[in-house]
Amino acid sequence: PEDEVEWLLREGEPDSEDSEENMLNMSVDEMAEMQGLDLDVLTKKKVLCKRCHGLQNFGTVEQKLRPGWTDEPMLSQEEFRKLLLPLRQKNAVILALVDLFDFSGSVLPELDEIAGDNPVILAANKADLLPSEMGQARAENWVRRELEYLNVQSIANIGGAVRLVSCKTGFGVKTMMEKAKNLAEEMDADIYVVGAANAGKSTLVNYLLDENNPMRKEGFKGKKRAGNANKWKGSVTTSPLPGTTLKFIRIELGKGRALFDTPGLLVPGCLTERLTPEELKIVVPKKRVEPITFRVASGKCVLVGGLAKVELIGDSKPFLFTFFVANDIKLHPTDSERADEFTSKHVGKILTPPLEPGQERLEEIGEFEYHEIDVKGEGWKQAAADITLRGLGWVAVTGAGVAKVRIGVPKGIGITVRPPLMPFDVWEATAKYTGGRAVRKSTKSRSGKRRKGVGRS
Repeated sequence: PEDEVEWLLREGEPDSEDSEENMLNMSVDEMAEMQGLDLDVLTKKKVLCKRCHGLQNFGTVEQKLRPGWTDEPMLSQEEFRKLLLPLRQKNAVILALVDLFDFSGSVLPELDEIAGDNPVILAANKADLLPSEMGQARAENWVRRELEYLNVQSIANIGGAVRLVSCKTGFGVKTMMEKAKNLAEEMDADIYVVGAANAGKSTLVNYLLDENNPMRKEGFKGKKRAGNANKWKGSVTTSPLPGTTLKFIRIELGKGRALFDTPGLLVPGCLTERLTPEELKIVVPKKRVEPITFRVASGKCVLVGGLAKVELIGDSKPFLFTFFVANDIKLHPTDSERADEFTSKHVGKILTPPLEPGQERLEEIGEFEYHEIDVKGEGWKQAAADITLRGLGWVAVTGAGVAKVRIGVPKGIGITVRPPLMPFDVWEATAKYTGGRAVRKSTKSRSGKRRKGVGRS
């Protein structure tokens, strides 16, 4: 409240030098009384900076205040790294969040350097968005294999572990935090949440705040949406934009222990860095992902919005391509020769993201570069490999023989080939294309209930 009073005083212009001198000699209480302000009320009022207000209510921020889009030194990745690297020199429990849906785009290359010899609990977030057929044990084993492939060694430190969680719903969070707190107690240390930008660190902190203070839930009824986010007192600002958190945020856990939310680092080659706030709302999945499979012959391709093109080339026999991307991304199968013309005509309209002006946004995101990959099929019962599109999702490749796959993405965006996360689920997601809509076939689930088809306009 004192700061607000001083600001109000600076905004006013005194009528004379005497009045200015009198005001300078006033106490804070006298100033508040003169301005008609109630300091008790102001103490309870939540004050937000302009940046957090825009992020909480509208999911937007000025370009000059967005890490990765600004030249401001204080918002640079180097500055954020300087904040995190000293953690290796102190006793700390490192809670490293990764996005299970964008694994290669969310594992920090600097994780071993940040952690040092400290225990690392790797929390694979957004487990609730994986298709329901995905088993927890299978997912955890896959995460461990991928970490080994990426040469992440700190997970092997004493006390290290892998946990599947959902920071939004709370799935797996309680047991993960129990382990982290026990380690912190043994080490006489605090817990630091680290990870890539947009991995879900601040969402985890908000969930913990709600659990530790049920009055926050009871104090405001209704759904959090644009226009009323500020009513959720004490919430840490979250948004789909990478780089929302700028400094360490301390959360008291009791018994002398604290948890720190830290700034997220940008992983090189991730598409989300180049998208606008509105486009990010489409690309970042909010609901359980419904995979969809296309039968693709040589000379055919599938457009992933206007952001990627996946095609089969050469003398390859037809293969099945299963797309694990956010449900709002428009998928469009077409002839490879017509793909560029179709994209130019319909990007930003029926082919999204990017949004309007589509052609202009494509130019801003960057011209396409192409990668050719040979995938040796394992037969029609299981996928042979996943091709990841960093920041978008992945494509599982299924079939017999050798598939010559050509991937087009904006220049600099990462492409990797990995063992399939869901190798046996291709037939659960097969689709037919009606000319304007891709529809997944209606099948029966394991419980015997009829499963509805899934459409992609």
